[in-house]
Amino acid sequence: MTQFRPCIDLHDGAVKQIVGGSLQGDSATTNFVSDKSSGHYAELFKQHSLRGGHVISLGAGNQTAAAQALAAWPGGLQYGGGVTLDNAADYLALGASQVIVTSWLFVERQFSWSRLEQLAAAIGPDQLVLDLSCRRVGDGWQIASDRWQTITDTAVSGQLLTQLGDYCSEFLVHAADVEGLQQGIDGELVALLGGESPIPVTYAGGARSLADLEQVKQLSHGRVDLTIGSALDIFGGSGVSLEACVAWNRAQ
Repeated sequence: MTQFRPCIDLHDGAVKQIVGGSLQGDSATTNFVSDKSSGHYAELFKQHSLRGGHVISLGAGNQTAAAQALAAWPGGLQYGGGVTLDNAADYLALGASQVIVTSWLFVERQFSWSRLEQLAAAIGPDQLVLDLSCRRVGDGWQIASDRWQTITDTAVSGQLLTQLGDYCSEFLVHAADVEGLQQGIDGELVALLGGESPIPVTYAGGARSLADLEQVKQLSHGRVDLTIGSALDIFGGSGVSLEACVAWNRAQ
């Protein structure tokens, strides 16, 4: 059944909430910058048993903050940002429950099945989450890599979800066009994910109130979880409180 999933987004070493589509190099339009550490948020999520959240490093300079979050709740958070075959095991050793991978799986905008097979074999599908974050192109969506700035040649479809499902434990899908804007979710994308994915999915992008959890639940028939970031009170938002999200999860 649909659950709220937390996040810790890191940029320039700090916990931030940004407008996803605004990332250009190391600069971004920022909604919120926290004066609290990444470990503070990890401990908060641990206190409320909010498993399956993700720590995302957006660019360089975040390794200390990422390690602090993972150490605060070993096995409770996923990690994504610059993950490759060479370092995936290192993040797992730091305490990540799974690693999240996108950009390394693409070579000149083409998806590399050989890289995916190597990574899944090295760490096991149960410790791998595939980030299929995407941008709308025409009537569909194309996976966007390199901090959502490069639109790849791979479309998000039921066929792709089925093919990838054997290699990982979960999909994480940011709708990059609405990420951080608090203007509502991409309902069509949520419905596709709920109807076609053979494994668990977490959707992020555009959530602005507790009603979005109910909408995701209805559109996906309870098969997709939702991340709420910028609208959350602990990240400076006014749309929804963390306590309300915790209560939602318990009610499900």
